[in-house]
Amino acid sequence: MNANDWTEAALAKYIVTNPMLQAEIQDLSPKEQQQQTLWAFEDEAENLGIPTWELALTFIAETPEQLKELRVAAHKEAAEALDMDWEEYCELNEVEV
Repeated sequence: MNANDWTEAALAKYIVTNPMLQAEIQDLSPKEQQQQTLWAFEDEAENLGIPTWELALTFIAETPEQLKELRVAAHKEAAEALDMDWEEYCELNEVEV
């Protein structure tokens, strides 16, 4: 699962927690509803000062332990993509394992 998959999975849960958004988009086409939901989700993450993928993890994780595991997995993917040593990556990004 990658950041796009996480966000897609989180959007279904996010819309359920946001009845005002549901009301605002109910008359739109399904595609437009999805786009508006994504924009609202991205705005929410920005307002919280966190990346969209991290907000997505908070919606898809079922326990605090799973949330921590998912965060570590996401950071490991980033470290690998950047070809960085894991310990160095953790230190630079303040990742607690």
